[in-house]
Amino acid sequence: MRIIDSHFHWWPRSVFEEALRAERTSYPRIERNANGGYDLCRNPGTTGRSRQNAEWFDLDEQFAHMATLGHDVDVICSIGPFSLYFSEVPVEEGRALAMRWNEEMAGAQRRYPGRLWASAALPLQDTQVALEVLEHAVGLGLMGVNIPGSVGPHENIDAPRLEPLYARIEALGLPIFMHPTDAQFPDILEGYNGALYSSVGRVVDVTVSAYRLVLSGIMERHPDLKVVISHTGGALPYQAGRMDKNSGRANLPKSPTTYLKRMVTDTVSPHAMGVRFALEFYGVDHVMYGTDYPCWSPAACLQVLEEVGLSAEDRQKVMYDNARRFFNLDKY
Repeated sequence: MRIIDSHFHWWPRSVFEEALRAERTSYPRIERNANGGYDLCRNPGTTGRSRQNAEWFDLDEQFAHMATLGHDVDVICSIGPFSLYFSEVPVEEGRALAMRWNEEMAGAQRRYPGRLWASAALPLQDTQVALEVLEHAVGLGLMGVNIPGSVGPHENIDAPRLEPLYARIEALGLPIFMHPTDAQFPDILEGYNGALYSSVGRVVDVTVSAYRLVLSGIMERHPDLKVVISHTGGALPYQAGRMDKNSGRANLPKSPTTYLKRMVTDTVSPHAMGVRFALEFYGVDHVMYGTDYPCWSPAACLQVLEEVGLSAEDRQKVMYDNARRFFNLDKY
């Protein structure tokens, strides 16, 4: 069976080497690790350190691993937790790194035509610069953009100044990838050698980020905005009734659930019951196969989907058709 992994991470090594040349002594910064990769450091604590080893940086090896799964696997590259870095560093540094990232991603698309599609990095600390980098990415042929949950230490993604950016993304018909960035709530999630943040914090991170798009009215004002919320929607599907009950002060014209169900999600959850509920909440047309590789094992993800017990028709949608339609892949 041909399948599309909608949540796949390959990081170009050249971007991290360029970041290292900045020789940053303050946070955030990049450090080499002993495992052939790099650590992304946002603060001195465990919640501020994200470690990516050598397997994140070798695309040929990643495709070789996919070939062991017994399927023909195409992939969609999103950034993941590194997406915030471009918006945390000084704006010209963020611009240069984002453009390098985008050029590397476009190069990968050319090397693997019809097998790999990739999304763009944006530096959000300056709206005009973000718009300029967006246009550059579109010119390169990238098929989506990545939006972190926060912008530096003081702003979030619902900042009013970013409205023109959302309007342009909507007009271009590009999907927004929402992924935890390991930046939110470090004060209450520190400890246990990072286990608390890895298991709970990332769920909270993506939940809050996506819900800001709802409560701010961005989803209302931009009805054609396409949003991918990772990890089966964080906590939002499972607390949707509470969202509807307690969000009246936001003065939205529709219930929050209405906007949440416009989003799409992936199957990144090591829990068949959670995937089943995501399918029930969003509908089978709004859920796409995704593995978070190399954070999670594709073989384990496939096993969870076996436990979910999809019909042949729904399996075809989740494993291939939904991603091809939602991301408009025939265009690239």
